[in-house]
Amino acid sequence: MKILCVLLPHFPLMCEVRRNPALAGRPAIVTRAEGSQKLVLDYSPGLESLLPGMPLQAALARHGGAELVQADLPCYRSVWNGILDALELKSPLVEGAAPGCAYIGLDGLQLIYPEDGAVITAVREAIPETFAVQIGIAGNKFLAYLAALHSPAGGQKILTGNAAAFLEDLPADVLPISMESRDKLHAFGMRTLGQIAALPPGPLQAQFGPEGKRLWELARGHDDTPLYPRMMEENIEESTLLTSATVSLDAIAVTAETLLARVFTRTAPKGLGIRSLTFWTRSWSAGQWERSLRFKEPAMEIKSVITRVRRTLEDYPQPGPVEQVGLRITGLGRQSRRQKSLFADIRAQEHLMDDIKQMELRLGGNQVFKVKEVEPWSRIPERRYTLTPLNR
Repeated sequence: MKILCVLLPHFPLMCEVRRNPALAGRPAIVTRAEGSQKLVLDYSPGLESLLPGMPLQAALARHGGAELVQADLPCYRSVWNGILDALELKSPLVEGAAPGCAYIGLDGLQLIYPEDGAVITAVREAIPETFAVQIGIAGNKFLAYLAALHSPAGGQKILTGNAAAFLEDLPADVLPISMESRDKLHAFGMRTLGQIAALPPGPLQAQFGPEGKRLWELARGHDDTPLYPRMMEENIEESTLLTSATVSLDAIAVTAETLLARVFTRTAPKGLGIRSLTFWTRSWSAGQWERSLRFKEPAMEIKSVITRVRRTLEDYPQPGPVEQVGLRITGLGRQSRRQKSLFADIRAQEHLMDDIKQMELRLGGNQVFKVKEVEPWSRIPERRYTLTPLNR
């Protein structure tokens, strides 16, 4: 197996620089909220001693003059998916491990890219110029990642043959293990991969359990993790800005219903329903909230989806007044055949809804609406009710 790893260092920050070029060259920290705690998501390369995931308060204690930027996760996902789409034009085997890190399978591409330099050039062409690119090529995913991580800025590194000499002096912190295991390694004086590889696997398994054998194998350059290419299915994203920030769950749910109507307009002609989706909101203070929903059977109508969305909104409070609502469809599917109802009135209603669907498909948009209460207690008449597409 031959794997190419693409690393885009400081990917969230570079996404922000694309939107706001004034951030380039200035000390900045990209933050995200986790419950009531603010954490560091990314930071400018010049800010030393910072780590992703550390509390924002600790980061500001070291770099109090840094500019704070609230993370826009939907934007980062959108940019990253666009990059993965471009990479798939270079190779059909692309795994988006995490935003800013992707693996590409090179086996079988020799007729298209006879040399490693050719595929490296093709990959660089797929990446927007805003992002610095580090590329590594090796015989497995972990070695390819390390090669990319230790390649020069904007350069590449290709590992061939025995990688023991390359791995020996690398810090143990590069291992994909838990923070607890990393601290334990430091406590035992194990600070390099060479020190870990020199030990027999038995003592490591005794101290670290199943993770012990895994870190011993990785320290020796062995990684049998397969490549997981992206699923070749359509991802649909819809979002909208509210006219004013609101804390009303009804208003948020009605907005979600309108977004779902757009989705079903695109999926209904193909006979597809929703298997999984991610529903997200963004508050006026830029706080991010999102939840993923899965359905045992593909949902073929808005009503079954919006019921789950409402329940989720009730169970998981918003971080503040909401000003933007969005959803991302991550899985589509076809529903198994179901027997029609024995009752004539129910069948008549189903036939009517089918006729409405056909009419809307023919005319190219929603044509039949219903009035729904949003904030009936509001002093502003326009906020009491709204028109929403009729459930299908």
